[in-house]
Amino acid sequence: MTMRSALTALLLLAATACSREPARSPMPPAPTVPDIHSFARPAEARVTHVALDLQADFTARVLRGTATLSLARAAGAKEVVLDTRGLKVRGVTDEAGQPLTHRLEPEVTYLGQALVVTLPPQGDRVTVQYETSPDAAALQWLTPAQTAGKVHPYLYSQGQAILTRTWIPTQDSPGIRQTYEATIRAPRPLRVVMSAEMTTPDGVEAADGHRAFRFRMDQPVPPYLIAIAAGDIAFRSLGPRTGVYTEPAVLDSAAHELVDLEKMVAAAESLGGPYQWGRYDVLVLPPSFPFGGMENPRLTFATPTILAGDRSLVSLLAHELAHSWSGNLVTNATWGDFWLNEGVTTYFENRIMEALYGKDRALMLAALGRAEVLRDMKDMPPADTALVLDLANRDPDEGMNQVAYEKGAALLHTIEQAVGRDRFDPWLRGYFNRHAFTSITSQEFATDLRQELIRGDAALEARIALPSWLEQPGMPAVAAVPQSPAFTQVDAQVARFTGGSAASALEVGGWTTQQWQHFLEALRTTPLSPARLRDLDATFGLGASGNSEVLFGWLRIAVARQYDPALPALEHFLTAQGRRKFLRPLYDDLMQSPWGQPHARRIYAAARPGYHTVAAQTIDGIVK
Repeated sequence: MTMRSALTALLLLAATACSREPARSPMPPAPTVPDIHSFARPAEARVTHVALDLQADFTARVLRGTATLSLARAAGAKEVVLDTRGLKVRGVTDEAGQPLTHRLEPEVTYLGQALVVTLPPQGDRVTVQYETSPDAAALQWLTPAQTAGKVHPYLYSQGQAILTRTWIPTQDSPGIRQTYEATIRAPRPLRVVMSAEMTTPDGVEAADGHRAFRFRMDQPVPPYLIAIAAGDIAFRSLGPRTGVYTEPAVLDSAAHELVDLEKMVAAAESLGGPYQWGRYDVLVLPPSFPFGGMENPRLTFATPTILAGDRSLVSLLAHELAHSWSGNLVTNATWGDFWLNEGVTTYFENRIMEALYGKDRALMLAALGRAEVLRDMKDMPPADTALVLDLANRDPDEGMNQVAYEKGAALLHTIEQAVGRDRFDPWLRGYFNRHAFTSITSQEFATDLRQELIRGDAALEARIALPSWLEQPGMPAVAAVPQSPAFTQVDAQVARFTGGSAASALEVGGWTTQQWQHFLEALRTTPLSPARLRDLDATFGLGASGNSEVLFGWLRIAVARQYDPALPALEHFLTAQGRRKFLRPLYDDLMQSPWGQPHARRIYAAARPGYHTVAAQTIDGIVK
């Protein structure tokens, strides 16, 4: 065992003990770099465990109650500094229930307010009594009309990147890992789920028509992975350690789509090593969820836009599952190193898809990702196309783009190609083991790669050219380029159609979703008359497709060509779901022309109340 491995084991043991018996815990080391998106001073006093006791008020749209924080204190520490944003702090007490002096510092853009608590001479726990704001950015409160069942309200959270501070007063930094437990009360018959072990899955009766649900997470996680949902939620098992939660009306389709979940876990373990989180369940959320998925431990939150009916979009679940190793087990220490989460995960996802569905599908996915990031890079500031980002005075969401995902994945594909899987796979598995339950920087990644894989091989170092990935803009010249034979077939049909052939003459039998994506993207910048667009839509039913990726590709073509007959499908798509991946490009496309601008403003005015704050903040900057 290395020195770091021993330290990791000790920290994990301390954190686990803290969750079960919150006695004085040893001082864990401070993060290796400061986090510019947190007010915390972890070298002085660091949160190691959070115990929540909250009640969900769906009428007021708030959570209210307490957060009891267990601390590791340096000798002489007189204060603990917490991150908050929009919280109504009612009071702070020590272990004996005695009031503690505290203050909220002035608000800082993006970051919120520091809550500074004066610590007593003795004691390692403080309790904050508080209430969230009705417009807390992490929480979306849905009316019954916004759900599939149309009967009960719904609540869900989204903590990444720095939104957990809008519902929990803690040190909201990915470098400050914490265990947690929670008691959440919600009105009957709603069910509460969290990203933790559910110790009372069906709840226990509480006062005032509520049920109490209890949860425990004994493994230290970054705060953005503390997640909650409450609503009319049903469950179906998919395997010994997998299952799906969702509204009853969606349960059959979700279970059908995710039938391979248990196989995915096994495939992931063959590359990353044993799954270390117990269960792996998926919660399919209402349509307003702003992301494809969120890798909350034990319980991935997923958009219903993956329910295509033919399991063609399950790569998203492979991605979120892969985060159980890259992101959850080994986490970026700050948001400037976001690629450590997403780039490694995107590579890992591709390997899972290859293991389950074959090399052709994996190559298509990799080729689509490369093409997308190269397109995006053309419109980005050069500095933002490096993997290591400077996010000073910026919302960390600005770094959450395809560069982190696809350029990061391309780096790992390039390393794999340089050394072969016989060497690469053991290194990757060892990387997860060496850094398990820690948060690291790009420099620590580079050190690990050089010490454990490159090992002084100057030719290999030059072939990988690591600085060109981490520090330089654009895609490095040494990058591995995925070549998909299936796309060669598609290109031939694109040439036929653009050469004048009718859509009905195209040979598209047996095409996968990925081939349709490639086909539609190739046509997006091609001049097409209204008659040619009608031919495409009438032949293939693109505007009525139940596959969100295919429909999205068609709508981008229609907007680029200012094709009025597609407007009803466009309006329905933009109002029926809130996935930012789809919203941002379509609104941006609309705002590029005098034809599209009034449509964008009209549709957004109707759709915005149903979007999550994360999506609305993004679209607010587009539709003006």
